[in-house]
Amino acid sequence: MLKPLLFTAIISAVVTTVYGHGYVQEIVSGSAKYTGYLPYQDPYMNPAPQRIALLKTCPLSSDIFLTFTQVIANFYPSVQCNGWSQGGVVGSAPAPIFATFAAGSSVSLNWTTWPDSHVGPVITYMARAPSDITKWNPGSSAVWFKVAESGKTSDGRWAATDLLYASNHIYTFRIPPRLQPGQYIIRHEIIALHSAYSYPGAQVYPSCIQVQVTDKGAYPIPGPAVWTGGN
Repeated sequence: MLKPLLFTAIISAVVTTVYGHGYVQEIVSGSAKYTGYLPYQDPYMNPAPQRIALLKTCPLSSDIFLTFTQVIANFYPSVQCNGWSQGGVVGSAPAPIFATFAAGSSVSLNWTTWPDSHVGPVITYMARAPSDITKWNPGSSAVWFKVAESGKTSDGRWAATDLLYASNHIYTFRIPPRLQPGQYIIRHEIIALHSAYSYPGAQVYPSCIQVQVTDKGAYPIPGPAVWTGGN
């Protein structure tokens, strides 16, 4: 008979192999480091750990399926933070705390292992909270503006696999330097295209992070293309 700890380890390994596509396990900006939402650990801890990443409503996955046409047209309003479309789980719960980052600062997102078959782009959006971010959920509202994107290079390398592997699974983007101060959700996602040739099509794997952006800003509503927010 297997000992409880050994049994738990085996089950965890099986679940990770079957359902785990990868997720943001750490968020770093300057000297500040935050642990991301850990789907195979956090839901089972009591008390629950305090995270700046929105709480996934399903511990096993966070995939949202799209048609290839939606991806090409950059049109998928139903995408929310986390969730699990196959299981009928929509969206996620706000995190209890937030990080404070300065406008113009670089943010590095450390992904766990990502399958090399799941090629696709990596895109990062932000959305300004109208009130207390720890109580706000954007739902399917049109509140997002894109701040970074990386797709396929001219020599055929994909952002979600080749470029992510080359950077040791760390993706770095910059908060727009002239972004208006306030509370924001960062929605960072990989769109896996390995099954995009047929329905249900492309798979979106978003991770969402709550932040307070400081310093002066001048442009509250940028977009729709990638907005650099100044030099």
